[in-house]
Amino acid sequence: MTQAETPTLRAFALLERLIHAGAPLSLAELARDSGIPKASLHRMLAALERGGLIMREPGARLAYAVGPRLAHLGLRVVLHPGPRRQRHAILAALVAELEQTCNLTMLHDDAVLYLERVEADWPLRLQLQPGSRIPAHCCASGKLLLAMLPRDERSALAHAMTLARRTANTITDPGLLESELDRIAHSGVALDNEEFVDGIACVAVPVLDPDGACVAALAMHAPVSRMPLSRALDQVPRLQRAARALAPTFSLPG
Repeated sequence: MTQAETPTLRAFALLERLIHAGAPLSLAELARDSGIPKASLHRMLAALERGGLIMREPGARLAYAVGPRLAHLGLRVVLHPGPRRQRHAILAALVAELEQTCNLTMLHDDAVLYLERVEADWPLRLQLQPGSRIPAHCCASGKLLLAMLPRDERSALAHAMTLARRTANTITDPGLLESELDRIAHSGVALDNEEFVDGIACVAVPVLDPDGACVAALAMHAPVSRMPLSRALDQVPRLQRAARALAPTFSLPG
């Protein structure tokens, strides 16, 4: 941080640090990273906590994490019309090429959050608008996003989630789900073999940031009568190309 930065920008930098950490950070860690004296830092953190932007997590050490207000704000930013217009244009071009429905999602807790969706011009449709959520364990996008987490974290989630059965093919055993996630992490491709809706198959690929971290999932789905999984897998290169085009819409400027 430079002397020209205002207290507001310093507070914003603290929020950025907590977001990028992906885990709670102690006062000492934040002081080390920010260079702000501990007394001043403590006052700043207290103000952010009162505003609901951060929260303290008890444990072996007192630590700070992203608060509910900041998490909600982050979702509203992701769903903002500016990036959505770019993503919609890329998805619309992909749907015109594949003639199948495509969607863009991210992980929110143990569910999949729809950021954008473009339907193919076919009678059979699922009504899933941006902002919709579905269980992560029974769809290609959700399994992909879970698989891209660190192995310990995805294993813990596989055993902690409620694995409700949606169809006869839904994976409801935590051990089987963990094995499936390991396979997806290795291949970088996830499948939904009629696990969420009978008669619907899906394939998903990751959207990666410049550091190789998964920020979203791009998926295509279709009735198995029109496109069985074997044919859906043939479209993976096209999906990966579109995923690369989508990646910059998640990048911060500068």
